[in-house]
Amino acid sequence: MLVENREKIKEVREKTVEILENLQISQKLVLQALEECDEKSYAQAKAPLKGIAQKVDEIDQLVIVILARYAPEARDLREMVAFLKITDSLLRIATNEKNYIKNMEICNPETAAEVKEVIDTSLSINKCTIKALKYTIEMIDETQDRERLKELANKIMVEASKTDDVYSMIEKDLLQKMNKDHILREEYINLMKYIRKNLKIIGRLEDIAERVIFARIGEAVSAQR
Repeated sequence: MLVENREKIKEVREKTVEILENLQISQKLVLQALEECDEKSYAQAKAPLKGIAQKVDEIDQLVIVILARYAPEARDLREMVAFLKITDSLLRIATNEKNYIKNMEICNPETAAEVKEVIDTSLSINKCTIKALKYTIEMIDETQDRERLKELANKIMVEASKTDDVYSMIEKDLLQKMNKDHILREEYINLMKYIRKNLKIIGRLEDIAERVIFARIGEAVSAQR
């Protein structure tokens, strides 16, 4: 019974990693599309996001079966409860990613140079998010090394801090431009809104990291700082 329980928990981790890998692929594809301003590439970036809701539901159902059939205790119980919350974060990330890709289709060969410049600056956020996704995947896979888990969680927080700095810089520059021109430019307002959707993703990854740390170590991430 114990071996079977462990195998089911391993399956939960593997299914979670699969979703995170698809999210990472999507981020890489949309980054490439925006770097090239290639309007034909956005559909490719959306493809890895298909079916994520169903995959999340499969994880939730598997966790419920584990809780009901095997009655896990201690760390295993904490981890299964954590994964029920992690799947909610995964769904929200996928939704933000879909909306971000849809909105960023404004980047095409006819895009104004000043708008493209802002988009190019914002791609630092995408790069940080790709790194944070990588670290999150490593956290799900790492089940023993407590120090490594803490290190990965801290790395995610560092990337999140970088994205906040990039967004603050973009927001400041755009607001200064609008103030100088005495015009409230809708394209700038929308662009900030679109970029914020991508910014929210790394915040969800911080939530996942906190859940994993609590499940595996029994402490909050803040306690590791």
